Amino acid sequence: MHVDSKRGIVTILNAKGNKDRIVPISEKMLVMLREYYKAYRPQVWLFEGQMKGEQYSETSLEKILKDALRKVQIRKKVTLHWLRHSYATHLMEAGTELRFIQELLGHKSSKTTEIYTHVSTQSLKKIRSPFDDL
Repeated sequence: MHVDSKRGIVTILNAKGNKDRIVPISEKMLVMLREYYKAYRPQVWLFEGQMKGEQYSETSLEKILKDALRKVQIRKKVTLHWLRHSYATHLMEAGTELRFIQELLGHKSSKTTEIYTHVSTQSLKKIRSPFDDL
């Protein structure tokens, strides 16, 4: 992973499908990453495992996710891959064009990305209109 704070992007190397991805990063996240870097001083990987220079393991990430879910009392089965879907759904609901989401996720076909339009539509159906209270 390469962070380019001037351009506000992160390049993720060998992401899903062994492709590199370029994704935007918020200024708030950059501030948090700077604080993290100052505190832990990673040597090789931005997020290192227990041993300096060792990559943080997927198993450790899954454990952190499960611990966080338990703390907030979410019992739904959630995976790391689910976070990718959540990211795409939030982008869709925020009005990001489908083509940009397709590019961020690395989908070859727009049909694969179009599943998020359905998820977004389902979310819209749950919104209660103020006119319902008249």
